[in-house]
Amino acid sequence: MRSLVIFSLILIICASLIFSQLQNENIIRTYLDKSIPYIGTEIPRIDGIDGTGIKIAVIDTGVDFNHPDLFGWIDGKVIGGYNFIQEGEPPLDKNGHGTQVAGVIAADGQVKGVAHKAKILAYKVSEDGEGVSSELITKAINKAMEDGADIINISLGLNKTNAKIERAITHAVENGMFVVVAAGNDGPDFKTIGSPGMNLGAVTVGATYNNLTSSLVATLEVDEKSYTVIPMVGTTKIDGPISEKIIVAGHGKISDLEGLDVRGVIVIVERGSDVEGELLYFSIKEENVANAGAKALIVYNNISGIFLGELIHEFIRPDYKPQIPVVSMDREEGLEVIKSIQNGNKANMHLFYNPDFVTHFSSRGPVSPFYIKPDLVAPGAYINTTQSGAGYNFTSGTSYAAPHVSGAAALLLQKNPDLLNYELRSLLLTTTEPVSDAYGQAFSISEAGSGRLDIGNAFGANLIIMPPNFVASVSLDDTMIQQNFELKLLAGTMDGIKINFDGPEFIDFSHVIDGNTLQITMNISGEDFGDHEGKLIINHQSTKYTIPYLLHYTQGSVSVNQQDQKLFFEINHPQEWSFAKISVINSKDGKVDTTTIKPDKNSSIKIYENSLYWIDAKIRVNGTTFDAFNTIQITTLDKNPNRFEIIDIPEKQIGIIAGIVILVGVIGLIKRR
Repeated sequence: MRSLVIFSLILIICASLIFSQLQNENIIRTYLDKSIPYIGTEIPRIDGIDGTGIKIAVIDTGVDFNHPDLFGWIDGKVIGGYNFIQEGEPPLDKNGHGTQVAGVIAADGQVKGVAHKAKILAYKVSEDGEGVSSELITKAINKAMEDGADIINISLGLNKTNAKIERAITHAVENGMFVVVAAGNDGPDFKTIGSPGMNLGAVTVGATYNNLTSSLVATLEVDEKSYTVIPMVGTTKIDGPISEKIIVAGHGKISDLEGLDVRGVIVIVERGSDVEGELLYFSIKEENVANAGAKALIVYNNISGIFLGELIHEFIRPDYKPQIPVVSMDREEGLEVIKSIQNGNKANMHLFYNPDFVTHFSSRGPVSPFYIKPDLVAPGAYINTTQSGAGYNFTSGTSYAAPHVSGAAALLLQKNPDLLNYELRSLLLTTTEPVSDAYGQAFSISEAGSGRLDIGNAFGANLIIMPPNFVASVSLDDTMIQQNFELKLLAGTMDGIKINFDGPEFIDFSHVIDGNTLQITMNISGEDFGDHEGKLIINHQSTKYTIPYLLHYTQGSVSVNQQDQKLFFEINHPQEWSFAKISVINSKDGKVDTTTIKPDKNSSIKIYENSLYWIDAKIRVNGTTFDAFNTIQITTLDKNPNRFEIIDIPEKQIGIIAGIVILVGVIGLIKRR
């Protein structure tokens, strides 16, 4: 249900933007010329780097290869692909989503994509973009590999784990593919990234605003708590925050304002009207409240969810102009604000221009305690790109942030064809620009990853750093972390390299460079238990590299050792513990096996393949649960161990199981708009 609400919101945003733009202009203007230069694409273009020779697979609803900016099937822009919906037919897009994604990557006409001379391989796995089987996604990934794609872009996904898709992407990455996926549009809540965005090896991309004057961001804070608010279409930025008390004024009618002194305050009203059939437009509410002397207006929804409102629409008076800033907000949060302001506390509202602000819809991490998601963010709001039927269309979503990264990867590959996929990943992730909120505070790693894509920085970089980010766990048993980084030069020397540490004060940091290896040491003092994040900043030549990290500092610990095909565990905690649940996660597909242990009872888990396994322990101490983490790399098992035992199953039960397997295989995916 929540996904449908978010999806509906994105459709409303797209429709509103199209309408308002067409209202103000007689011709359609394309805004790829905003987001693409903003991320530094002009720098490689000066050197003649435009994506020539690079093949990018777009796994989506197909591509409209009749569009003048994407023209040609086989001999043109779209050089191949496959139609998994109507086999034997070319993968022509009849929905528009795949065409929009392909346009951001490689449009070459009225608009120019990031890598406008790159070629597209189109894999149609959905007719309407509303649903697609995991089986088709898997087949498309494998077919893209067979067809020699250099990069795979997947702007489809769901808000939960799909082991089949996870394993297919992992297989592709292990075989050298560079895979880019959209984070999803289930924000602003945390833990909202699903498959394929949660895949460890894929580059997961969240969305920021665009370099447009319409990249207006709003913030609201009441009693030091932040709320998600969206500027209405037609409102403008303000010079500084408004810090005033909030007054409730019904639905914003003139009659609701009678007897209220709203001069110089922020007014909050409910969407719609209390009279059935009455059309109480947002412009009317704004005019009533502004004429009464208020400084700003908040409109909370009359149904569940958030919405984008319009002050400028076809039914306004010709001379109407908004006088005060107006924002919309979720019903539940609106009611919470009303309840919180009864004590008369002030609120702070701000509307400002910030293209590097993470959009409200962009899905957030974390997806796991063991690695960082999303990996980075890129422009994904107010993107006007190619649309089926030879047109152009405003659209927003992480679907359009991901192809900015795919196009950037194409440019880097053209410049240096010998780059391996993990080296390409490092260049893109470590050369990002910081993104910050309304108060200048950096967005967390779970919101923005390493930062906003900057192709110019990546293009000029001569140092590959592996890994590009890391997660570490320490406990009272062991308070020291050592992490090694491999440094690979593309040009120049290591002379003048500088290492800086940005993190909590209770961490004592040191480092040493030995040849091509950077070793850092972090010693933890005190008992500030919990999760902490920071960044390692490396300056080399004229480029700054950012290595984000996440630190788990726990009281207890879990140790793990392997004996043949079994993992055995030991729990330690400064207090007497009574019980522990241990989860073992296979990094290849996210499959989880669990066991429980007690102080007087050991336990083990059987493993079936060589892989990196993550250990997540929940330790019970006097009714309280404590976390502990560990990892183990298994390399000594047979290549194809037999996981399944033969058992006697009646024929009827076999049929039931087969039906379940088929049902699981057709789990639907929604578009990452």
